[in-house]
Amino acid sequence: MIDALLLAAMALSLAAMAWLLKGGFRPPAPPPSALKDMRAYTPPAPPAPGAHWSDGGRLQTEVVAESRYADTVRELAGEHGDDGADTRLQAVLMVDQANPYDDKPVAVFISGRMVGYLAAKDAQAFRQQQVRQDIVGQAVSCDAAIRGGKLWNGKRLTYAVWLDIEPQR
Repeated sequence: MIDALLLAAMALSLAAMAWLLKGGFRPPAPPPSALKDMRAYTPPAPPAPGAHWSDGGRLQTEVVAESRYADTVRELAGEHGDDGADTRLQAVLMVDQANPYDDKPVAVFISGRMVGYLAAKDAQAFRQQQVRQDIVGQAVSCDAAIRGGKLWNGKRLTYAVWLDIEPQR
């Protein structure tokens, strides 16, 4: 009788361990509406810039995550026929202190509309430059170009936003 109880206890223990290893006690997945809210975060448009930076018109710093803002970037590129766009505009950059998903990213706006972020190493250099110039917390403007969107095989290629600030390599 005792052997049967020990055998049953061991079987129960093994079943419990297998259940835990397969992911038992996982927290429930967030509802789809919560996921939608996370992706819907966009920082507010920045105030007037406190400085204008330039890298001599080289436009070598690419904005990242612009795919999320593809419709906005396409509208800002304007009409350019079958050829690729090379639309020159002014961008405003601001450290996004309230971003719940990234530590002090630098948001990029054109015509008051969000178009993406600086890459992490460019954002770090941006913040360091603000410290050196004693303009921490202020928005900064720079020249920008929206390039791309050429018609190829009947489809529009993607657009990219390039900034006239010194890139970090």
